[in-house]
Amino acid sequence: MEATYSAYESYKDSGEGWIENVPAHWETRKLKQLFQEKRHRQNLDLNCGSISFGEVVEKDDERVPLATKASYQEVSRGEFLVNPLNLNYDLKSLRIGLSDIDVVVSAGYLVLQAKDEMDKRYFKYLLHRYDVAYMKLLGSGVRQTISFNHIANSILVAPPLHEQRAIAAFLDDKCVKIDGAVKIKEDQIALLRERRQIIIHDAVTRGLNPAATMKESNINWIGPIPVHWELKRGKFLFAKVDRPVRIQDDIVTCFRDGQVTLRSNRRTEGFTNALKEHGYQGIRKGDLVIHAMDAFAGAIGVSDSDGKATPVYSVCIPRVENTVDPHFFAQLMRQIALSGLLVSLAKGIRERSTDFRYGDFASLLLIVPPLLEQKKITAHIQTVSEEIENIIEIKLRQIAALKEYKTSLINAAVTGKIKVI
Repeated sequence: MEATYSAYESYKDSGEGWIENVPAHWETRKLKQLFQEKRHRQNLDLNCGSISFGEVVEKDDERVPLATKASYQEVSRGEFLVNPLNLNYDLKSLRIGLSDIDVVVSAGYLVLQAKDEMDKRYFKYLLHRYDVAYMKLLGSGVRQTISFNHIANSILVAPPLHEQRAIAAFLDDKCVKIDGAVKIKEDQIALLRERRQIIIHDAVTRGLNPAATMKESNINWIGPIPVHWELKRGKFLFAKVDRPVRIQDDIVTCFRDGQVTLRSNRRTEGFTNALKEHGYQGIRKGDLVIHAMDAFAGAIGVSDSDGKATPVYSVCIPRVENTVDPHFFAQLMRQIALSGLLVSLAKGIRERSTDFRYGDFASLLLIVPPLLEQKKITAHIQTVSEEIENIIEIKLRQIAALKEYKTSLINAAVTGKIKVI
């Protein structure tokens, strides 16, 4: 993707920090000289819309009461939509989009119309850069909301029209190619994760010997299992424990990816901890943990730490030492969960509920390989998972590099740091 581009012959100071120097023959103009704020116009015949990551999209009309829709304003194809609300609440989303549909949107949005002839695709790229580099620094009030007056005197650049068109065409072509490369890598990651899931499923339900003699398990979601494996209910394998909390205990959290670890070991996104610590229980390294409310989504694993946990968790230990490997049964239970079986079981027991409690686990019929085989399966899963995760990590870094290159290419082209014609 890397390429070398030439620069323009001479540059001048734009007078604006996020733009820096621009080609000497380009104009610098205030936003209000290029755009005007469209007057609010009601249109109940149009679908409702909004802006999502720099794109104007339709939203479910049925969810918007008619009285609310009556207050909405029209945005037409070829007009720019700006979300000026709560800038400090969301610093990731792109908040300016060029609409290619006719919709009505919240009256809180700004709708901008071009005052002169321009290539709107070029200004779509430029305003995305303006949004990220400058607009989010504006605004006032606790909710950091801006009006047209806040942005009216912002400095923008305006190349000659033929250069606007050339830059837009260049970026359209490059962005399609970069986005295509990203999509290929994202698809590869999805296939790798699917392959990992298949390997884990086969390992915990078939074992590691493809030549093993099989028998019917009479469990629909599992099918045949090695003839020497047993079938036992969860209550004969694991007991639920309720330990007291120690003063030094930190909070342990069970995640949907199967990791059970100290809260301090992971970032806060995705946490499912209770807001209060009433009824918290002790948890120890090696415990099998089942999140009653999130088990259906895979929140089942073995704790890697000592600590304390919400009473929503079922904390389990082998009923008899050295008879079961908690890691094997965590993997098995996650496969049951991801197959959708836990949801159907929970709903069958408690209508309109997806809770999966220890009583449900205790009555569940599970496959039980010999202990040594359980450990070998666990080791195999860990090895394969690490290999695949390393490949995924490489592809994620490649995706990040592609996206960074796309951003830098857009920034360089729209501000004239590179010459593309």
